Amino acid sequence: MTKITAAITAVGAYIPEYVLTNKILETMVDTNDEWITTRTGIKERRILKKEGAGTSYLAIKAAKNLLAKKNLDPKEIDLVIVATATPDMPVASTAVYTATKIGATNAFAFDLQAACSSFLYGMSTAASYIQSGRYKKVLLIGADKMSSIVDYTDRSTCIIFGDGAGAILFEPNEEGLGLQDEYLRSDGNGRDFLKIDAGGSILPASEETVKNKQHTVIQDGKTVFKFAVSKMADISAKIMEDNNLTNEDVQWLVPHQANKRIIDATARRMGVDESKVMVNIQRYGNTTSGTLPLCLHDYEKQLKKGDNLIFAAFGGGFTWGAIYLKWAYNSN
Repeated sequence: MTKITAAITAVGAYIPEYVLTNKILETMVDTNDEWITTRTGIKERRILKKEGAGTSYLAIKAAKNLLAKKNLDPKEIDLVIVATATPDMPVASTAVYTATKIGATNAFAFDLQAACSSFLYGMSTAASYIQSGRYKKVLLIGADKMSSIVDYTDRSTCIIFGDGAGAILFEPNEEGLGLQDEYLRSDGNGRDFLKIDAGGSILPASEETVKNKQHTVIQDGKTVFKFAVSKMADISAKIMEDNNLTNEDVQWLVPHQANKRIIDATARRMGVDESKVMVNIQRYGNTTSGTLPLCLHDYEKQLKKGDNLIFAAFGGGFTWGAIYLKWAYNSN
C-alpha cells in the first residue's frame, strides 16, 4: 500500500492596504527609521483600518484568494483551521465563522493558538488529518490582527507587529512529497516574558485593567531574543541532521519573520546562503501566525516541485519548532 503524505497544493494571502512606515512611527513614539531597521529589519507594516473588521476579515480574504487561484469549490473542504493569537472574540471560534463565510459548508473548523508558532503547529495538525486517510482537503489559515493588541505608545512593541493572513491547502500525496518530518517543542517557563496580562481567566477585563493598559502585548525583549535565536537555530540544524540534509540539499529556509537578526542567525547555523532564505519582514513586520504562509505566497513562483523546505518558528509561551517539507508543484 502506498504511503500517504500531506502536501501543500495551493497558497493564498491577504494584506491590508494601509502601510504604517517607520517614518510615520517616528511621529507617534520616540524612535527613528535607522534604529528600527538596524535592530529588526522592518521598514513598514500593514494595518487593517476597516471599521468593525477583525482577524476573520483577513482570514476570509486569504482563503478566498486561495480558492480563486486553485479554482476550488469550498464545499470540497473537509476542515478549516485558523491559526491565530488574535481571535475575533472569546469563545466563538474565528475558524468556524471563516468556514461559513467562504462557503465551506461541509467542513468542521477550529482555532489553534500557540503564539508565533501557531501556523507551524497548524501544519503538523493539518498534515496529521490528511495522513490519517480520513480527510482529503484541509485548509490552514494563519491570520492575525496584531494592531488590535499593540500599544502604540510602547516603542518596544509597536515597531514590530503588523496585520496579515496567509492560507495553504493540504491534500494527500502518493509521490512522497509534502511533510517529511517535524520537531516541535514548548516550555511554559517562558510565558511571563511575552504575554498579555489581562482579558483571560486569571485577570478578567475590568475598568482598572483597561486603564492600566493591561490588554496589550508586552515582552522582555532581550530574553525573548536570546531564546528565539538559540531555539530556532538549534531546531533547524537538528531537523537537517535527523534527515541527513546538507546545506546544499536545502532549497529554502522559511523562517518566522520576527527579527532579521534571528533569521540571519538561523541561516548561519544551517549553513544556508541568504539567497535561499525567504524574507519579507521589511514589508510586513511580524504578522505572527501570518508570517510563514505570507512567505510561501511571496516566493511561490520561485518554488519547484521536489524542493526541500525547512520551516522554523519561535513564539511566546515559549513555543518553537521546525518542519521539513518537500514542495509538491511547479507554480509556473
